[in-house]
Amino acid sequence: MIAIVGPTASGKSALADEVAQALNSCVTSIDAMQVYRGMDIGTAKTPEAERKVPLKMVDVVEPSEEYSVALFQKDARREIDQQLAAGLTPVLCGGTGLYLDAVIDEMDFPEGGSISSDRQKYEALLTKRGEDYLWNLLNAADPKSAQLIHPHNSRRVIRALELHEKGESYGERTQHLRHRDPHYQCRIYAVVRDREKLYSRIDTRVDQMFEQGLVDEVQALKAQGIQQNLTARQAIGYKEVLAALDGQISMDEARELIKRNTRRYAKRQLSWLRRDGRAATLDLEQLSIPQARDVILATYHNVNETS
Repeated sequence: MIAIVGPTASGKSALADEVAQALNSCVTSIDAMQVYRGMDIGTAKTPEAERKVPLKMVDVVEPSEEYSVALFQKDARREIDQQLAAGLTPVLCGGTGLYLDAVIDEMDFPEGGSISSDRQKYEALLTKRGEDYLWNLLNAADPKSAQLIHPHNSRRVIRALELHEKGESYGERTQHLRHRDPHYQCRIYAVVRDREKLYSRIDTRVDQMFEQGLVDEVQALKAQGIQQNLTARQAIGYKEVLAALDGQISMDEARELIKRNTRRYAKRQLSWLRRDGRAATLDLEQLSIPQARDVILATYHNVNETS
């Protein structure tokens, strides 16, 4: 199978569409936020009318529902196994590193996923006191784990606090979570661009999201209960607009915060790609989308023929 990864606004979705079309296959989204129905504009979900091939693992659950990486792993593998059984070449596409690893590598996640009383307690603290307070709480209790988690990644901070309550360490569990044995044989291609040009593309995309109706989308999701779901409500593009709708900031400030937070997220995505080290790099400053597609098809077929 093929995985096309890269930072947000890099062009990976357009490339994945081209590759899947050439292979008479479909695209399987590996994205933590595109699984939610109605979260379309803010997640840059390819509109149905513009899709060249079927797009899988999107619109899986309602935005008010909890959906973990463990559930994603199970559902995505079921989808991929069906594609393989039908003789298709799965084409994965996304920028969420943990979700890709969870699908293609042997990774075991703890059973369960129900909302614990500890989680409810910390979610209430998050609402009342904010992200920085929660991270400082973790830093005081388990500093080694705190250093592994960005202060604004509230979902992961809460998970670490939950584990601490049980006498476990997020940091220690993370070290043992990943086994690099592959679950699938997968050829990974990383889409890259010049950083300043990527940041410019991000700014343009955010402006387009507002023009396409991001505020209306968030208002509709708010009415549907998105604020009940810690993961969904913390998504970039949604948490900032929610803050503006609640009168905490202006909508212009929300727009600039989305640009800043998306650039920071893209930087983290690039760091993950560098650490992973398995991907063949495709520079879309040097290659057009059709040229990059042809490189993928040629190298993928060559690998298959020699394996």
